[in-house]
Amino acid sequence: MRMISRRNLIEAGFAIAAASVISLAAAAAEQTPKDFLDAIYKNYIGKNAKGLPLDKPATMRLFTPSLRKAIDDDSRRAAKRNEVPNLDGDPFVDAQDWDIKSFDISVQDKAPDKSTGTVKFDNDGDKKTITLDLVKSSDGWHIDEITTADGTLRKILSGK
Repeated sequence: MRMISRRNLIEAGFAIAAASVISLAAAAAEQTPKDFLDAIYKNYIGKNAKGLPLDKPATMRLFTPSLRKAIDDDSRRAAKRNEVPNLDGDPFVDAQDWDIKSFDISVQDKAPDKSTGTVKFDNDGDKKTITLDLVKSSDGWHIDEITTADGTLRKILSGK
């Protein structure tokens, strides 16, 4: 009977962990744009829903690098001046507070790696429509722009 060495056991553990990470990345890469938006918006359902705080790295990874940079730049500028950022609400629901019971999410494919999602909901009596431009990279879908009745997220972030 052959004994399994500690080194072989550790190597097997690393192999299993690596396979898990690769399968999670593959699952995220295979996620549909609708699934991507459903995963975001489920965090906003209910009176005490926490949403997705923008100060969390996991939330920031939902955005394209250029939009992530624009959000970071807005926060840095505001902190430097000891002011409130131009983005002073949650861009996913266009509000600072919410009480949302459900969402109606539809997606229109623009190209194999581009889609537009439209999210409609009622926030405590205030009817909202949010449009999200999505792009797909090797690690899955990302938000490149959010448009609300007030304009685009990039425009709000720039203060124009």
